[in-house]
Amino acid sequence: MSLALENACHPDRRDWLRRAGGGAGLLGLAALLQDTGLLGTGLRPAQAAGGKSTTPLAPKPSHFAARAKRVIWLFINGGPSHVDTWDFKPELQKRDGQELPGFDRFTGFFANAVGPLMKSPFNFQPQGECGKPVSEIFPHLSRHVDKMAFIHSLFAKSNNHSPALFMMNTGFTQMGYPCVGSWTTYGLGSESKDLPAFVVMSDPLGRGLPKGYSLNWGAGFLPSVYQGTWLKPQGDPIDNLFRAKEMNDVQQRAQLDLLRELNLGHQARHPADDEFSTRIESFELAYRMQSAAPEAMDVDREPEHVRKLYGIDQEKCAHFARQCLIARRMIERGVRFVQIYSGGMENQRSWDGHSDIHGNHTQFALETDQPIAALLQDLEQRGLLDDTLVIWGGEFGRLPVAQKSDKPGRDHNPHALTFWLAGGGVKGGTSFGATDDVGHKAAVDPVDVHDLHATILHLMGLNHERLTFNLNGRDFRLTDVSGNVITPIIA
Repeated sequence: MSLALENACHPDRRDWLRRAGGGAGLLGLAALLQDTGLLGTGLRPAQAAGGKSTTPLAPKPSHFAARAKRVIWLFINGGPSHVDTWDFKPELQKRDGQELPGFDRFTGFFANAVGPLMKSPFNFQPQGECGKPVSEIFPHLSRHVDKMAFIHSLFAKSNNHSPALFMMNTGFTQMGYPCVGSWTTYGLGSESKDLPAFVVMSDPLGRGLPKGYSLNWGAGFLPSVYQGTWLKPQGDPIDNLFRAKEMNDVQQRAQLDLLRELNLGHQARHPADDEFSTRIESFELAYRMQSAAPEAMDVDREPEHVRKLYGIDQEKCAHFARQCLIARRMIERGVRFVQIYSGGMENQRSWDGHSDIHGNHTQFALETDQPIAALLQDLEQRGLLDDTLVIWGGEFGRLPVAQKSDKPGRDHNPHALTFWLAGGGVKGGTSFGATDDVGHKAAVDPVDVHDLHATILHLMGLNHERLTFNLNGRDFRLTDVSGNVITPIIA
C-alpha cells in the first residue's frame, strides 16, 4: 500500500480535525446557499439576498438614459480607403498624376513605392435626401445614407495593422487592454441568460484572423467573463458546445451543481479572487448555451424572403450575409455587443489594397454591401434600429497617392479615415469633420479614437470618465485620460 493511500485510510489527529472542520464549513455553506436560493436549483438568480448580483453578467443600470441598448460593429478589416468609399474628393480627381507637395514618403508602409496623386477609380453619385456622394461600389448601402452619421476626420496613431487594430478596439496601441465590447459588457452586463454578452465573428473563407488575433476582442485586465466569444468560422462555432454523447442532462446538471458548490466554497474562503465568479458563470453559461446557441445561429429558421434580402442565396456574399443575419438574431436574444470582421489577414485577403485598389475594394464591397444594407433595413422593420447602434469602419484609411505596382493601389494612411454610425440615437444624414482637399489628413474638427469611444459609450448610457477599473492603484478607462463625445452626430 502506498504511503498516500495508507495516510488516507488511517488519518492522524490533525487530519481528522481538518476534515471535521471542513464538514462544519460545508454545513454553513449549505445554509448560505439555501438562503440565497442557490442550493440544488440548477439556476443562478440575477439577485442574491441584499440585492447584490450573483453573476458578473447580470444587467446593470446605465449612468444615464441610454439611446442604444446594443451594438453591432462591422469591422472593415485591413483599412478601407475613405477616398474610394464615402469621402469624395473632386480635387483629387482634378490633380490625378500630380505630386503631393511636402508629402512624407514614410507615412505609409512602403516608402519606396510612393507614386503621385491618384484619383478614385470609382464613380460617385449623390444619394438620399442628404445628397451624400457615395461610391458606386455600394449600390445597396447608398440607399441608407439618411440613416448614417459620417465621421470624416478620424485619425489613427499607427500605420501598422496590429497596433492600429489594438488602438481602434481598445484605445491603446499596445496589446493587453480591454476592448470596447468588454468595457460595454462590464458596464452594462447582459440581457441574455443563455448566450454570451459579447460575440465576435471573423472571416469564414480561410483568409485568416485580423492581425493581433483574439487580443482584439480580449478583456485585458477586466475579469475574463467580459471577453468576446469568438464563433469559429469552420466546424462547430464554439468548442465543446454539445454535451458528450455518453452523458444525459441529469448527469451533467448534477456535475455542474457539485462543481458550483465547490467553487462557491472556495470563493467564500478567498473573496478577493474575482475570477471565481467568472469561472462559475462560465460553466453555467456553457450549459445553457447548449440549446440556446445552436437555435440563435440557425438562420435556416428565417423566412425565405429574409434570407434573400441578406443575400444568403448569392455565392458572392453568402458568408457575410449569414453573419449579419446571425448578428440580428443574437441581439434579438439579448446579446449586448456583436462584432463582425470583413476580411482576414493583410493584402488581398482583406480591405488592404496595396495593389489593385479597384479589384480589392470591388471584391470586398460585393461581399458586404447587400448584407449590411439588409441588416439596416431588417433592424428598422423590426423596430430594433432605434436602440441598436450599428458601426462601420476599419483601423485606418488609405493614402491619396498611388502605391506603385502593376495595378496601382494605396498604402496605409493613419492621418485620415471615415467611420459611419447608424441607429441607436445617431442623427442620420449628417457628416462631421472633413479631410483636406485630397483626403490626406483630417483638417476640420479632427476626431481622436478616444472621442469615438467616448461617443459609443455615451450612446449606450455610459459616462466614459466614470466607467473605470482599478488596477494596481490606478483607475483605468477605455478612453485613458482624454476623449470628448461627438455631440453633433447625436440626435
